[in-house]
Amino acid sequence: MYDCKSKIATEFIDDQEIMDTLTYAEENKSNRELINEILERAKDCKGLSHREAAVLLECNLENENERMTLLAQEIKQKFYGNRIVMFAPLYLSNYCINSCVYCPYHRSNKNITRKKLTQEEIEREVIALQDMGHKRLALETGEDPVNNPIEYVLDCIKTIYGVKHKNGAIRRVNVNIAATTVENYRKLKEAGIGTYILFQETYNKDSYEKLHPAGPKHDYAYHTEAMDRAMEGGIDDVGVGVLFGLNMYRYDFVGLLMHAEHLEAAMGVGPHTISVPRIRPADDVNPDDFSNAISDEIFAKIVTVLRIAVPYTGMILSTRESEITREKVLALGISQISGGSRTSVGGYVEPEAAEDNSAQFDVNDKRTLDEVVNWLLKLGYIPSFCTACYREGRTGDRFMSLVKSGQIANCCQPNALMTLKEYLEDYASNDTKLKGEAVIIREMTNIANEKVKTIAALRLDEIANGKRDFRF
Repeated sequence: MYDCKSKIATEFIDDQEIMDTLTYAEENKSNRELINEILERAKDCKGLSHREAAVLLECNLENENERMTLLAQEIKQKFYGNRIVMFAPLYLSNYCINSCVYCPYHRSNKNITRKKLTQEEIEREVIALQDMGHKRLALETGEDPVNNPIEYVLDCIKTIYGVKHKNGAIRRVNVNIAATTVENYRKLKEAGIGTYILFQETYNKDSYEKLHPAGPKHDYAYHTEAMDRAMEGGIDDVGVGVLFGLNMYRYDFVGLLMHAEHLEAAMGVGPHTISVPRIRPADDVNPDDFSNAISDEIFAKIVTVLRIAVPYTGMILSTRESEITREKVLALGISQISGGSRTSVGGYVEPEAAEDNSAQFDVNDKRTLDEVVNWLLKLGYIPSFCTACYREGRTGDRFMSLVKSGQIANCCQPNALMTLKEYLEDYASNDTKLKGEAVIIREMTNIANEKVKTIAALRLDEIANGKRDFRF
């Protein structure tokens, strides 16, 4: 029985409710009156139900689809402007005791080199990331209580925050590790993590169990209920996502929104971020073995409808996607992207040798961070290295209330420009610096609050003179 407030996975992600929703969407995909009604309501920027969103995803009316695209662009601009937050993943270890069929880290794979970074190696990798200009990391590791216990992850976080090199510093560490206990989530909170990220992969219980045939991740309920435990452990910001291509995308799209609704209803605040990865080639993994791969067109529509359905939530796109795809969906709803990424264990100090092959998936966008920043500037975006909200306590419901009220722009716009200025002064190529300075001049005029604008202008001058880490 469907109950979005329930703490039981199969009740807040109810299979029958999803199937009924898909039937409803199919029956109404050409219902112009209903679709128009949904789109009109969406203009209020208060979000949509999973059933309403499913209708939009299924809509086959060309002019209504065009309206969706324009509305998603408007919503993205309203809440996130043209700011794009930058981050990089750091893989700590690929030791894993699970048997996930879509991941090369599965325990029976004998082809990949198993690696685990020492604290000294982590320090060197972080210095390399700082020298690129990164301020925000997403930590990744396989599930292995012997090789990757929670104590190891906590030590890694401490090491990362402790590395100060020239003008560099990692100011926010997000963590993507396996589902764990409330106690361990509490430890992660105390260690100062930003967002706890965990992908569901698929919300279909039967498919999920087949895709995870052995290991702790096989437990659908324990995995699906992890976000509740994380928030019970004091973590304000959680990030969800599915791996599109594993299961029927319509099913997982609805499940993803039901999960967001559950967190809002049961825990008081929805997900801080939603990620939209698609399956990619990797060692021992061939995407052609999975029959549910989605086209670029469908992918773009998923991003579009997600932005309309959950207007306040950040949306993340990794280097799994090509430059062309990334450009297309940036305007539709994406607010965070990675740049200069390595999906091997380490790999930033020096690229991994081909024979070592510790990567989780093949990177599609292989450009350096500076090339990505330059590209964003050329497209009219503001590459942002801001981590201010996390460090100022603007997390969870406090962050969401500021976003919903529109007040967050008074912080985000100047913070984005100041952190971009830091990047330009310390790390950018000459061409990137020229483009960036022009963007800063242009975008300063978009700061509505005159007091904030005056302070931001003074701080930009101070950054040019060598000072760092200002924030609103």
